[in-house]
Amino acid sequence: MNVVVAKTETGRALSDAFAVARDRLPGKGKIADLRRQAFDTYERLGLPHRRIEDWKYTDLRALMREVLPLAPQPDAAALSRAAAAAKTQTIDGVRRLVLVDGVFAPALSDLDNLDKGLSIRSLREVLDSGDGALSTDAFASDNSNPMIALNGAMATDGVVIEIANGTVLTQPLQIVHVASGATPVSMFTRSLLRLGRDTTATLVESYLAAEGAKAYQTHDALIVAIGDNARLDHVRLVEDSSDAFNISSATVSLGAHTHFNTFGMTTGAGVSRYQLTIACTGEGSKVETNGVNLINGKQHADTTLFLDHAVPHCDSRAIFRAVVDDRAHSVFQGRIVVRPDAQKTDAKMMTRALLLSDEAEADNKPELEIFADDVTCGHGATTGALDESLLFYLRARGLPEKDAQALLVQAFVGEAIEQIASDDLRDLAIATAQRWLEARE
Repeated sequence: MNVVVAKTETGRALSDAFAVARDRLPGKGKIADLRRQAFDTYERLGLPHRRIEDWKYTDLRALMREVLPLAPQPDAAALSRAAAAAKTQTIDGVRRLVLVDGVFAPALSDLDNLDKGLSIRSLREVLDSGDGALSTDAFASDNSNPMIALNGAMATDGVVIEIANGTVLTQPLQIVHVASGATPVSMFTRSLLRLGRDTTATLVESYLAAEGAKAYQTHDALIVAIGDNARLDHVRLVEDSSDAFNISSATVSLGAHTHFNTFGMTTGAGVSRYQLTIACTGEGSKVETNGVNLINGKQHADTTLFLDHAVPHCDSRAIFRAVVDDRAHSVFQGRIVVRPDAQKTDAKMMTRALLLSDEAEADNKPELEIFADDVTCGHGATTGALDESLLFYLRARGLPEKDAQALLVQAFVGEAIEQIASDDLRDLAIATAQRWLEARE
């Protein structure tokens, strides 16, 4: 029996948008075929909903309902607004790469005097150049996830960064995503980072909104390949407008004896979902994943982590903290899989949530799937309110209630923030947290 799924008005609108957008999407031949296949996958699956286990707490059919039309090419006014927004998060000594409404903006980016062994190109440039292997790598992802499939179909641009063997970058790289306009639109970006053997690099990702930008949708994907004996430090800061949507994914593969340290903080976006997949494919690698949600109002922030230990002698640590106020909803889903050949694995995961109001909600779901017998693994989760005795202690010494709460919150998230290796980036994360605390009513 053949089953035909009737399209909704939303489904038809998105199909029409893809048909219209295809002419402006980079990549021909095989890439165009991959886009079509990815969009067919999304059309078949549709927006994820609560009956899908990985999306149990983030039902996009209820929260987002539809995918907005693709953002137009940014004009001079949009670039000017984006430049003003990017200046609000200036980091000394960082090489900035700016994407405006999903399009790489060379005029706003620092592309002069690149280090030897460092190559930076836009995704559009790579696809138009006919670099087959690199183009295929940029679109090689798990299209069983509907939102990753949709990103592959609609990605307009991104940044492709290659770091040659033996290169040690002393200057961090920062990819800045800026939404420039007040019209509700969607932006699709996809970036690729490849580290060769014996390399060291730091990557910062920032999501910002220009003045007046609201109700937009950011759909982003990052694909990272780390070579043997390399190290990557990664910091991700989401400060989108309070009514924006941010649906992002990252896929990271680790070679042998590599070190990957990643930290993410979400303070913005009305609805956000970050899907991080890390695969330990080389022996002796080390992974440190740390995250913080600082949310209030009616925000919904979801971090979903999948850590795959496929080979022996790999270590991983995952620390996640959530501070939830008002009627906000924080989600952490973490799954560690230890494959049969991954003996001597040492993996631990801990998530804690702090609820600042009676209506706040936090769902924590850490999981272990262990198929090897010589491992050290553990996981845990806690949820609670501020310690009244500590709060009383601080207030008894003259601190106003808000200031006392702020001190306790800073201490609570400090364990995750302290894992950032760079002093400057750690200070940036602390300043972001302080801005959120100061904005609380």
